[in-house]
Amino acid sequence: MTEDSRPAAESRLFLVTGLSGAGKSTVLKVLEDLGWEVVDNLPLALLEALIDAPVKRDEANRPVAVGIDSRSRGFRPALLVKRIKELRAHGAHDVETLFLDCAGAELERRFSETRRRHPIAEDRPAADGIAREREMMEPLRRWAEHVVDTTNYSSNDLQQEIRQRFGDAGEGEPVLNILSFGFARGLPRNADLVFDMRYLRNPHWDPKLKPGTGLDPDVAAYVIADPAYEDSVAQIERLILTLLPRYRAEGKSYVTIAFGCTGGRHRSVHVADRVARTLRAAGHKPAVTHRNLDSSPQDGLEGKPPPASPASGGKT
Repeated sequence: MTEDSRPAAESRLFLVTGLSGAGKSTVLKVLEDLGWEVVDNLPLALLEALIDAPVKRDEANRPVAVGIDSRSRGFRPALLVKRIKELRAHGAHDVETLFLDCAGAELERRFSETRRRHPIAEDRPAADGIAREREMMEPLRRWAEHVVDTTNYSSNDLQQEIRQRFGDAGEGEPVLNILSFGFARGLPRNADLVFDMRYLRNPHWDPKLKPGTGLDPDVAAYVIADPAYEDSVAQIERLILTLLPRYRAEGKSYVTIAFGCTGGRHRSVHVADRVARTLRAAGHKPAVTHRNLDSSPQDGLEGKPPPASPASGGKT
């Protein structure tokens, strides 16, 4: 072995598998964008050759993602699980598995929309191939460290999920994402902590503030002026700062903290932005996602306006 090469086994090896149509191609593209070396549909017999191939010294720490599914030559889930166990028992390989799952009805819809045949359905309906493949893949699903259900994900949702889970957050640090959302538009599926901000007064019912968002200074000032705001948000921040080291100690690889209000445009956006600033000041590196920021304000989603106070003369 030359001085400028070392075994590829020192690199992180990430096996990406799952049901056909569940999003493997999207995941591999995101990992490639994140700097991973990506190999798709690798025959199982060549996996060991890939692991043992020498690499340049400056590429030794580059993680490798390998896409393997029912279309791969020589694919046998039980044999693959056995090989993974052997690699781990050897002690020199950092091997993880990501399994992409999806509900059968959604997979049927995707195959119908794209007019693609299911790879193992042959001349049968897609539902038959999906059922056969799900049974075939069950050993891998049970074994995988990471399982992502893409049933309700758009392509953009899945890309965001993968970036949050497997983006570089620094040695030993979980990938941290702060999310704002609207309860009226659905709960986030993968949040670890959810805080309900609907107890704060709602800027939506102020005609001047309604078109704005929680990132606007006048909207933020309105939310901050609520008597319950400062004490409650400060307590939430203290709780999060208490929990994050414990998540790290447990080896959690990603943490998503979600803040919800009714429509997802005012209160949750402001609080998520504030908490992210607090976490950065404490040395963390959160990414911030405002899921419903671009949604149009709708009175029908916001429920009833607050009752007018007598001093306001009937104005809210």
